[in-house]
Order: sequence, then structure tokens, then C-alpha cells
Amino acid sequence: MTVDGELLRARREHEGLSRAVLGGLVARSEDWVKKVERGERTVRSLAMIVRLARVLGCRDVAELTRAEVSVPIVDGGRVSHPGVAALRSAVHAPLFAAAGTPEDVGELAGRVRQAWDVWHRARDQRTAVATVLPGLIAAGHATVRAAEGAEKRRAAVILSETYALAQQYAAHIVEPELYWVIVDRARMAAEQADDPVALASAAWIMGNGLRVAGHTEEALRMVADAADTLRPQLEGGSDRLRGTFGSLCLHAAVTAAQDGRDGDAWRWHGEADRTAANLGAAYAHPWTMFGTGNVTVHAVTIGADLRTPGIAMQQLADTDPAAIPSLERRSRLFLDAAKAEHIRREKASALQYLRLAYETSPEAARYVPSGRALAADLARTATGALSYTARQLADDIGIAA
Repeated sequence: MTVDGELLRARREHEGLSRAVLGGLVARSEDWVKKVERGERTVRSLAMIVRLARVLGCRDVAELTRAEVSVPIVDGGRVSHPGVAALRSAVHAPLFAAAGTPEDVGELAGRVRQAWDVWHRARDQRTAVATVLPGLIAAGHATVRAAEGAEKRRAAVILSETYALAQQYAAHIVEPELYWVIVDRARMAAEQADDPVALASAAWIMGNGLRVAGHTEEALRMVADAADTLRPQLEGGSDRLRGTFGSLCLHAAVTAAQDGRDGDAWRWHGEADRTAANLGAAYAHPWTMFGTGNVTVHAVTIGADLRTPGIAMQQLADTDPAAIPSLERRSRLFLDAAKAEHIRREKASALQYLRLAYETSPEAARYVPSGRALAADLARTATGALSYTARQLADDIGIAA
């Protein structure tokens, strides 16, 4: 699926937008728009196609692609969370004020690991970590300031991991400015730590932000470069290093899939699969959850993002959801299955999987835009007996059907 230049130009002119204005709205240049319209540049990224369609007021990406496959543009709406205000205050607190008390680095590391564990094991993960995140951020900064030498660098690693958790919490529910401050703080702490694995982990975090913003090329380059940095150290490397490498491979795989690069997507996924196998079935990265179970989740994601629903559902058939330790990741598995079935216009099955996603983790379904958009579209288009079920599910997720 690619953007049709003639359709893009016609739609842009219909909306009364100049190339410069349209480019600005999707964070691209006037020349970029010009080349797309003239067929000199191909846009395969579904995220960017959706972004263009939304900016231009399209109801479906087919209005820009001539594709037979329907991808409705339904904005489920961003919803916030009660804990955002406290997080915002913690992030914007004066860095040199006595807002936090220094802690033993080992004890602080244990508290951050526990918070990550809660994130993955709670059905309502945002609510579960919202009460501890502000304090962890304050304590993290205070501990870094008070520590010296190797302990200071270790504390900086812990602070970066704290901001990584804050990013997961903040995704889709805060204003972009706050989100990017959090992402940049994670990067800055990793640089202060002078730790190659921490820096690679920060690339994973930065890549998340770039991908969500539609900058798939930049996101892929960032995580691929980080993976290439770690690759020479894989043999004999620590589980932390290899788990981070595998996490970067999965990130690259999904990013490539969203950009329509099927060969690259499955190549990166294959490398992640081999890494997970070498780590063993019992291994799971403490915060990305990289491991054999997470590799299977991403196979379904890749199939759905490449708009090959048959492959996605085949991957799902080979997956044991109970083997996925993270409820947030398990919910994502069911959400991607719902998206795949929606592509095939199997609305009853899509509803079933979306209900499973919600029941596995209500907040994972409620706060993810694709989950809200899918619920809204099913509530709008389902007919007959399915209509009531779809409206009820949309209401549960928080969509006005």
C-alpha cells in the first residue's frame, strides 16, 4: 500500500492547503510533498499514510492509495489518566531543588525493578504505577546528584530505566511536549551513565517516540545503529546485553513492518528469535519483556502491520497466551489479532479478540489509540446482533458509540 501522488495532490488542493502547510502538518518538507505528488518518492509507512489521511480529512486511507483494502480513519480520541498531573509536576520539578532524598543505589534499583514488575503484572498498569513514579523520579535525581564515581554512573542507569517506565506510562495520554521531555531525560541519564547497554536501551526509548510520531525511517535507523553497536559483544555477553539487543531487533522488525518493508521486518524478527532461543525459554527482559513469548507476540504484530492478516492469524495459532508473562503484552497480542480480523472484515472475530484484549488488561485497550479507534469503528459499522455487542464493548473501553 502506497500513497497515490495524484490523489494526494487533489485532496490537498480540495482542502486548500499549500505543499508547505501540508508538509508542516506531518513534519515533512515542502519538497517531500512535491516529490510524493509527482511519484518521485514512495510512501509505504502506514503510520504516515494514516497521518496524511487524518490531516486531509479522509475517512479511509483508500482515498489516498486506491488500495482495495479498507483502513478507516477513526480517531478514538486521546484520553488522559488521573496520575498525569503528579507525573508532570515530578518531571518539571527544579532539578537542583531538594525534592527527593538520596537512596542506596541498590535499594533504588530494587524499587524500580519492582515498579516494572507491577507494570507488567497488573491489569490496570497505569493506575498501578502512577502512585510510585513521581517519587522514583525525585529519588532518582537526588541519588544521582549525591553519588560519586561508579555509583553515580550506576544511579544514572537506574534513573534512565525510571524514565523508560515513565515513557510507557505517558504514551498516548500526555501532551507531546511532556512525552518528549521524558524521552530526552532517559537519553540524558543513559549518556551520563556511560554504559553501552544503557545507551542502546535509550535508543529503544527514542525509537518508540519517533515511530509513534510517524518518523519510521528515523526510528529504524536509530534502533538498527544501536543493535549494530551491541552485535560484536553478543558472544559471551551478559543476559542484559543480549536481551537489549533482542529488544532492539523486535523494535526494528515492527518499525520496518509499519513502513511496509516485509523482508526487513521478518529478517529482524528472525534475528530476535535466534537471540531469544539462545537466552532460553525462562528469560524475559525486566522492562521490555524480550523473550520467546514476546517474540511470538511481535510476529502477530508484524503480520497485522504488513496487512497480511492470514500470516498474523497463523502466528497466533502457534502462540500460547499464557506463556506471555506481561498482561500488557498479552493484551497487545489480542488487539493485534483483532486488527488482523478487522482487515479480513471478520467483524465477529475482531470483536471477540478485542474483548479478550480488554478483559486481559482494560487499561492496555483503553489507552491505546488503535484499540479505541477499532472499538469506535466496530461500534459504528457492526450490524444485527453484533451491533449491541460492539456498542457495549465500545462503552467499556470508553468510547461514545
